[in-house]
Amino acid sequence: MTVSAPDISPLTVVTNLKTPRQPVPASDGSDYLKTIPGFSQIRNGGTNGDPVFRGMFGSRLRILTNNSEMLGACPARMDAPSSYISPENFDVLTLVKGPETVLWGPGNSAGTLRFDRIPPQFDKPGVQGSASLLTASNSRFDENADVSLGSEDGYIRLTGNKSRSSDYKDGNGDRVASKWDKWNADVAVGWTPDKDTLLEVSAGKGDGEARYAGRSMDGSQFKRESLGMRFEKSNIGEVFDKFEASAYYNYANHIMDNFTLRSPGTSSSSSMNSGMDMGSSMDMSDSSMDMSTPMAMQLDRRTVGGRMMGTWLWQDFQLQSGADMQTNTHRSKDDSGWVKDARFHDYGVFSELTWFANADNKVIGGARLDRAIVDNYTDTGAGSRSDTLPAGFVRFEHTLSDIPLMLYAGVGYTERFPDYWELFSPTYGPGGSASAFDNVKTEKTTQLDIGAQYSGKRFTGWVSAYLGRVNDFILFRYDPSDAYVSQADNVDATVMGGETGFSYQISDSWKTDASLAYSWAENTSDHKPLPQIPPLEARLGLNWESGNWSSGGLLRLVSSQHRIADNEGNVVGKDFEKSAGFAIFSANVAYQATQNLKLSAGVDNLFDTAYSEHLNLASNSTFGYSANTPVTEPGRTWWAKVNVTF
Repeated sequence: MTVSAPDISPLTVVTNLKTPRQPVPASDGSDYLKTIPGFSQIRNGGTNGDPVFRGMFGSRLRILTNNSEMLGACPARMDAPSSYISPENFDVLTLVKGPETVLWGPGNSAGTLRFDRIPPQFDKPGVQGSASLLTASNSRFDENADVSLGSEDGYIRLTGNKSRSSDYKDGNGDRVASKWDKWNADVAVGWTPDKDTLLEVSAGKGDGEARYAGRSMDGSQFKRESLGMRFEKSNIGEVFDKFEASAYYNYANHIMDNFTLRSPGTSSSSSMNSGMDMGSSMDMSDSSMDMSTPMAMQLDRRTVGGRMMGTWLWQDFQLQSGADMQTNTHRSKDDSGWVKDARFHDYGVFSELTWFANADNKVIGGARLDRAIVDNYTDTGAGSRSDTLPAGFVRFEHTLSDIPLMLYAGVGYTERFPDYWELFSPTYGPGGSASAFDNVKTEKTTQLDIGAQYSGKRFTGWVSAYLGRVNDFILFRYDPSDAYVSQADNVDATVMGGETGFSYQISDSWKTDASLAYSWAENTSDHKPLPQIPPLEARLGLNWESGNWSSGGLLRLVSSQHRIADNEGNVVGKDFEKSAGFAIFSANVAYQATQNLKLSAGVDNLFDTAYSEHLNLASNSTFGYSANTPVTEPGRTWWAKVNVTF
């Protein structure tokens, strides 16, 4: 049972998504990511939170699934990209920290995340896969299945999951509006005429609903439709080694309302997201809007994209070079039908070169150039804008020959075009201008990343740190007297921090691990803290394994956060109060009954502590909360799980 994320290097984290981990198995991608040091989550209820890495949010962190991007439709990110991801339906998660790669799209200043399915391998006709059942407190029940049928010539892979839960109770015994019910189903058909060739087509669908204590509306529909195709050919020649290409189509159809999963309540402009949940296509300037009236809004987004890349190998060099593109269209539905408000295009070329100088030294460098174009079809700001976005990095890696220690240092630069939420959701643009679309500038990030990793027989330790300068950082400011009014602004910022951790094999049966993550950021234009920065967090784990039995404990320690910027944040959350620190202890036990059957059980928040995360949405008055009350977290939660592999 894994209790903290395994790291293969300080810069790149690769983890097996099939491995059980504490706390209770994740309901979506964001829920899973918060187990990795450096990640946190903007909380708004039981599921579909928004991931934050090193205090950076939104499109600063690119999230890909099988080389494709699934963009949500809600103007307030009620359906964040991670909300469409069921982690157990994928095999491997890869995180590259900072602007230290150019292979996976533009603007990834915080990092790049990839959820991937590895094609199944067959040496003879057969069936392989896994399935699991989970039950937990608050009527939580999950079903997951991943089954492949195939032979040396190809395969059919079926993956699916269903997850549902009722409202949870916090540490005070109070019910928190947080129930959900969601499902996903995908199929992939692969042709492998030889061991070096793969052609795969895939399709998937999903839907769900979720109730949010921190929003004035709930998500009553999260429909997903996905199509994909990929081709890979390896060992082509002595120099030109590999060619890979992929294309995808992703469609999100989202409905939010205030009557399907709750009873319409009274208006409260002091509640964090009272107005933002309805999007920019409605007039948010009237703080007297009566939320007791049943209201609904339907939006969709179609995202189409693709990439191709070649790999060339020489004696001391590896070159990866290619091109990618994406176009996505956002619409809302009214009485007259679907109305398009925005269309985005991005076309990019990239190259990444690795020089293996000798057995101990490696130099990696890369560059990419993107052309971004966006068309605005709204009545208030029809028109278009475009920009050319450069990005690049260089990194040096050195491994000491006498001790198992690897060191690296790299510097990267990237420019990020404002995303949909930054161009279309704010009420005003920089300086109080009438249009964010016309006036929000692109973000420019220059960042130094350094790190080290020691890998001994019993002790493994690692550290990664960063220092960055962000010019024209896109910041949201909120009117303290009217939560419907927001302004997107550009400021300059300095960011720094890092993560560190270690593991130590105490004996054949006992192992301990620990991690620490810290983020600091300053709005240097206004000489004040940058908002929505998570506090210092430490995790201490102790694991025991003997024969078929294993168990583990996890102590999560989070400090208070006093560095805040009142009424400033992003399109989802804002700073509205300082937060207190807390300590949460969780434990688990597992029994490998047979080679193919594993039983596990655990308890999260064993001492039933009442606490809330710093990154939070103020609870909505519809559920009887007063203004600026953070959403509290689950109290003691019991869970049990059965895993079958075959």
